[in-house]
Amino acid sequence: METIEPLYAQLKESIILDLESGKIKPGDRLPSQRELCQHFNMSHMTVRRAINELIAEGVIYAIPGKGLYAAEKKHPAETTMIGFSGEMSALGFAVTSRILEKSLVIASTVIARALEIPTGSELAYLHRLRLVNNEPISLQYSFLVHRLCPGILDHIHENSSLYEVLKQVYKIDLINNSTTVEATLAQKSQADMLGLPVPAALLVIEQINNIDSKQAIEYSRLAYRGDRYVMHSRLQQV
Repeated sequence: METIEPLYAQLKESIILDLESGKIKPGDRLPSQRELCQHFNMSHMTVRRAINELIAEGVIYAIPGKGLYAAEKKHPAETTMIGFSGEMSALGFAVTSRILEKSLVIASTVIARALEIPTGSELAYLHRLRLVNNEPISLQYSFLVHRLCPGILDHIHENSSLYEVLKQVYKIDLINNSTTVEATLAQKSQADMLGLPVPAALLVIEQINNIDSKQAIEYSRLAYRGDRYVMHSRLQQV
């Protein structure tokens, strides 16, 4: 039976196609939300969902008071695989989380390509605010291939470690990743959740995590406060 794409997914794909064809170039200003509603004859709620997901996927970004813009391509970097909870706990900090949204969504072309799965595949989406010693530090957007961890959202609670749930419940160890890092300005909604004035700098880390050398399971974006977090990496000779 053929799956019919929701309207918001159709809008996402239209914008992604314009970006990939060069009709919209990195840094170009996109039509406003109102203009998108009128052009595609879609409701405010439908267009807002498409915009929010494209921002979460790093495809576009918003500048408060100015509009939506196409994102630049990212550059690769290396980082650790222990996860935010493990990283902060190892440093002696108390880590807590606040779930902002968890739902099942379908994979856009961008996410599908990153995870090497068919466009329209079912994903588990998790959006969380991460706190260290009760201070908001980062926002995490995770997209997981749902067929590899069916029902995972039922196991994720306020202070759950996603990686621990994958390990304990699904016997999945993440053993390989690809990472990109960028500095960017916070969206107003992000700044509000992180308790930051606008404009505010964020360090955004994008990861693709695998369960083996070929099978990707998670695409994530972690937006850290630029005034509270630095990234450390270690180079080794090979």
